[in-house]
Amino acid sequence: MAPEVKFWPPTVEEARPTHCPRCGIGAREGGTLWLYGHGLVTRQQRGPAAPGAKATCEEVVVRRYLCLKCPTVIRVVPASCVPGKHFSGAAIALALALWGCAGQSAAEVREQVNDWRVRGAAARGWRTLRRWAAEVGAGALFSGLGLGVLAGSPREVARRAAQALAGHAPLAWRSAPIEHQAQLGYCHVT
Repeated sequence: MAPEVKFWPPTVEEARPTHCPRCGIGAREGGTLWLYGHGLVTRQQRGPAAPGAKATCEEVVVRRYLCLKCPTVIRVVPASCVPGKHFSGAAIALALALWGCAGQSAAEVREQVNDWRVRGAAARGWRTLRRWAAEVGAGALFSGLGLGVLAGSPREVARRAAQALAGHAPLAWRSAPIEHQAQLGYCHVT
């Protein structure tokens, strides 16, 4: 998770974590600098950048730090990134809303959210939607919503998550389609 910064990537000092998430040592504990800047890398982030935009694959700069005590590498990413996902949090929110609230098929959702156009001859739907819904239902994805564990079909879980995300959208967007509200609401949940 990234600190609140005006420009990305932040400076080494702006982004430096306060402590190591693995061993817990403070960044400057005992007057010693324990979390050293360890360079910049890029990672991909897929999905539409804004409501109604075409899906793209962008490279996002990630700042790394090395803990000298344990040695763990800590990555500081923009708030749009979701750990372990190639898609942005807003893209996942959009997909869940299109599938769970707008009732679109998995194939239709994939066309709007995924920039990859080449598919196998036997491909149907988009299994990733069910995976995301299962992670939301288990409380592992979008845990900032405070929904806890959700029961129900994958579409029902997707609908409930999308509604909760839409509730965090800016007031100016309240008359927009729910999928746009969910996409923008993600930015206010993280």
